[in-house]
Amino acid sequence: MIDKKSVGIVGCGWLGKPLAETLSDAFNVECFSRETTSDDSSFWHRDTIIVAINTKDNYLATLQKIATLASASSNIILMSSISVYREFDTEVDESAVITQIGRQKEAEELMQKLREKLVILRLGGLMGEDRISGKWKSVSAFTDGEVNYIRRDDVIDITKKILEYDVKNGIFNLVAPLHPLRSEVHKKNSKTFGLELGTFQGKTSRVVSSDAIVKKLNYTFLHPDPLEFWN
Repeated sequence: MIDKKSVGIVGCGWLGKPLAETLSDAFNVECFSRETTSDDSSFWHRDTIIVAINTKDNYLATLQKIATLASASSNIILMSSISVYREFDTEVDESAVITQIGRQKEAEELMQKLREKLVILRLGGLMGEDRISGKWKSVSAFTDGEVNYIRRDDVIDITKKILEYDVKNGIFNLVAPLHPLRSEVHKKNSKTFGLELGTFQGKTSRVVSSDAIVKKLNYTFLHPDPLEFWN
């Protein structure tokens, strides 16, 4: 019997928990909170460690701790964000030269300095289940523009395929290939869920390409169209 590859997930929240549940069918998976920093834990000697934590609470220090504790033979997958492209107002891909360095880009650069085997996944706006575009507690005015969303199911499926294909390096955008206007998505969801429709002023034109991950994995998105995310 072939032993399953071992996977450790740091961060058992909205993404990490269902990711662990799905991966456990094919891999030996453990999921821990970001506070898991025991030097002698077998957790840090797994084949792959996935980091799925938010940028709050000493984020950079936490990443440095993870990179230090993880075995040199472990591959790391860092869940990053397309927020690194905030300076762009056009179509953009992984080759873009980023000059406005925010916390998420700092995190990527820190991990790149500390780890050789590193996959960075720049996630689009995470949607699905209880995360519904247009359902906001405190925001009613929006800038219109093409959305760069991704369903959680696709993030999980792509991560699983990265493990299956044994991808050990690279930066990849994870964004649904279709980009309807935010106003279109909100209008549809307002009718579907009975939400109050906000107002829209101005327009941005940032469209994040996911062609690289599609080519790398020969991937077909489960949910390519944000207008259909909640059907």
